[in-house]
Amino acid sequence: MGKRGSLVFLLLLQILCFLLFPQPLQSQGNSFSRPPAAKLILTQNERSDSDPEQVHISLAGKDHVRVSWITEDKHVKSEVEYGTEAGKYSAKATGEHTRYQYFFYRSGTIHHVKIGPLRPSTTYFYRCGGSGPEFSFKTPPAELPVEFVVVGDLGQTEWTRSTLEHAESKDYDVFLLPGDLSYADTQQPLWDSFGRLVEPSASRRPWMVTEGNHEIETIPILFPERFKAYNARWLMPYAESHSSSNLYYSFEVASTHVIMLGSYTDFDSASDQYKWLQSDLTRIDRLTTPWVIVLLHAPWYNTNEAHQGEGESMRKAMEELLYKARVDLVFAGHVHAYERFTRIYDNKADSCGPMYVTVGDGGNREGLALKFKDPGSPLSVFREASFGHGRLRIVNETHAHWAWHRNNDTNAVVADQVWISSMSSFKACWDDTSSAARYEL
Repeated sequence: MGKRGSLVFLLLLQILCFLLFPQPLQSQGNSFSRPPAAKLILTQNERSDSDPEQVHISLAGKDHVRVSWITEDKHVKSEVEYGTEAGKYSAKATGEHTRYQYFFYRSGTIHHVKIGPLRPSTTYFYRCGGSGPEFSFKTPPAELPVEFVVVGDLGQTEWTRSTLEHAESKDYDVFLLPGDLSYADTQQPLWDSFGRLVEPSASRRPWMVTEGNHEIETIPILFPERFKAYNARWLMPYAESHSSSNLYYSFEVASTHVIMLGSYTDFDSASDQYKWLQSDLTRIDRLTTPWVIVLLHAPWYNTNEAHQGEGESMRKAMEELLYKARVDLVFAGHVHAYERFTRIYDNKADSCGPMYVTVGDGGNREGLALKFKDPGSPLSVFREASFGHGRLRIVNETHAHWAWHRNNDTNAVVADQVWISSMSSFKACWDDTSSAARYEL
């Protein structure tokens, strides 16, 4: 059986497993309707077994980047050559590799190599494993301004392609994805297809992701291990941020502290994630890092009929931590629509609370969540069931601009936008008895 025949066989096998053992937390019995999903895109590998594919990069601690890729040839070295001139590599780094098995599927060799130290706002050219095409990326700036693209529930459909094309039509520094990447749902070849689809974007700008429910991929009794493919393929800087799990971590870029939380791992006050978050927040110096952003998958605030209440337990456990730390923004996915809220704490408008935004409309295979509650909530400022992407441009220590771009065939239309003031600049929100730069949790 050839490579393509094997791929088809594995895909059919995984579909059968998915039908027999559906994934948990996909719809939770919600009765909302969705339009027909866009066509699934299956991206094939057209390179040799020794050449890198599914190349993506991520930030990996101060002045470092992690390069990840896959080869079919297990003898290829986990090695990256890089430099600031095309075709000339003045530095080289070696890393680690892994493979995983999911029933009859066996992944290629997954390589992870950390390179650096790197200069900010600099274009680097690099080659993976000593062969194949040359790639390049630009490091984020050391100082403001900085721009993030924020996309949730991406998938690999025609809508996904449209979203990525719109996002890539204008430059940015870091890509943020709050869960639901490939929608493989146990069909492991779809992870490979997804990696190839996003490579043109993910190989040139850092992609920072956290897990969603579609990354769980467990099958009761037969395959109880959670996040097997996700953890193997998308290694994030959890160790660099003192976390014990790849499912939650943090990083800093240009005076901005970004926290990626896990909606599908323990989060109560006795959990490792809660204790890590508490510790991570206390380490932030708001004089040098005035902006704090949090991303998670299941939204804590939601007026869509889809996935009602699924983030409530996590909200009750962790919301006070974010509030006391004066977090600026919380982005979520999961609900396949866009919604922006005012600043909130404990279900009430609060000028000292974070602004909440749902961006689960990247291009998933399930369609849009069309039904919002009627009447709406006074806490909800703007809501729309359309595919799109968001852009957060942090201009300086006190002001940022958020815009949500609706997909509109050939153009990305700015449908919602707002200027945001940093919480660090709101002196009234800080306890007079504590430092304006730190908050005791």
